[in-house]
Amino acid sequence: MDGATLEATTLEAMEAAVRGPVIGPQHPDYHQARKIYNAMIDRYPAAIMRCTDAGDVMASVDFIRDQGLELAVRGGGHSGPGLCEVDGAVTIDLSPMRWVHVDPETRTALVGGGSQLGDLDHASHAFGLATPAGIMSTTGVGGLTLGGGHGHLTRKYGLTVDNLLAADVVLADGSFVTASAKEYPDLFWALRGGGGNFGIVTSFTLQLHPVHTVGFGITVWPVDRTPDVLRWYREFLPQAPDDLNGFYNLLTVPAGPPFPEEIHNQKMCGVVWCWTGDLAGLDDALAAVNDAGPPAFHFTTPMPYPGVQSLFDELIPAGLQWYWRGHFFDRITDESLDVHARFGENVPTDLSTVHLYPVDAAAGRVDKDDTAWSYRDAIWSGIVGGVDPDPAKAEIVKQWAVDYHQALQPHSMGGSYVNFIGAGEGQDRVRSTYRDHYGRLAQIKATYDPDNLFHANQNIEPAG
Repeated sequence: MDGATLEATTLEAMEAAVRGPVIGPQHPDYHQARKIYNAMIDRYPAAIMRCTDAGDVMASVDFIRDQGLELAVRGGGHSGPGLCEVDGAVTIDLSPMRWVHVDPETRTALVGGGSQLGDLDHASHAFGLATPAGIMSTTGVGGLTLGGGHGHLTRKYGLTVDNLLAADVVLADGSFVTASAKEYPDLFWALRGGGGNFGIVTSFTLQLHPVHTVGFGITVWPVDRTPDVLRWYREFLPQAPDDLNGFYNLLTVPAGPPFPEEIHNQKMCGVVWCWTGDLAGLDDALAAVNDAGPPAFHFTTPMPYPGVQSLFDELIPAGLQWYWRGHFFDRITDESLDVHARFGENVPTDLSTVHLYPVDAAAGRVDKDDTAWSYRDAIWSGIVGGVDPDPAKAEIVKQWAVDYHQALQPHSMGGSYVNFIGAGEGQDRVRSTYRDHYGRLAQIKATYDPDNLFHANQNIEPAG
């Protein structure tokens, strides 16, 4: 059946199969419903099935499969290449499944598959708890977790998948299983970094840790100081205590607090800090920032963890033009300093950026074969992002990101965090991301999804 246009009777049958609404092209909410975080993606699904619970997901999978339709899955809608929507496919939309149940005794959270990080952070913060997951509250828990998940707490508590205890999954045959270290351990292994290839996760059980008020900081230097800052940063951070996380970034200073007016709208390089140790030790932990040369601005303050997680929400809201690509790095080479300096000084728009997220310390002490995430020897997960609100600048920001990414390739480890793979990078990039885990993942894919129903993702093809 051609999935581009569905007959009215097919839409009616969809509506009868699920409790949630089915939104077709004639529905008044269709154009709003098909919008995702990245406005560079403009796709027209044949229908959007908004699922209210696991039963809806099971019925949706059965219907789409049996009708020979193409399937895509949307959680938080933050997919950079827009993998959550496909022209002419049916989107299973988990966004109504936004709920979090925290058990303070076991320090665990049961999280609905459509939840965003802000939902998790809000619910767990009430109990003085948190888990490492991203840097923006609007990111979907599902996509982030299944790709591996890193954020402000990664050096202290590992990747998100290192804190995943169980997952409720709807498989390609429409059945429902709970995967954990004891049940369906092969599936559980694959889910921890293998993306959305193996099924639709309707809920996650995550380990939480004592985190309430953290030390937040930001230090910036003029962009022409990039080589000096990176020389210092590459030596300082890997030797820092696990309590200190700091991601390097390129930025145009926003015109607002906490930045002083004299540096507003200036190009800078800097580090965003998160300190989970004793708050009295925050300034001592960051005393070495002057070793990179006097910063243009250095700011620290205690902050509730959900506040840190939501700081970037207004700066980079939904609806911007985005193109991103990533790399893993085990070092910041001398040669790459010139690359960072050159592209930083020629950044095309105020919101375009590069981030280097630490994935060492606690994350690096997990054995590489314990999860599908294969780069436990990496120190940084980097992303180059071309960003602007103006669609007329879409090609400009994309080309800058592609050129920057390619210039860094010789200085990288050869793969990328799967959630940072950009549109059009190809199957070889997926293979390089999983390294020698790819064969095992392909075998597990063949077990649970032999016909590759779940292929609207960074696809792992079933072994055969």
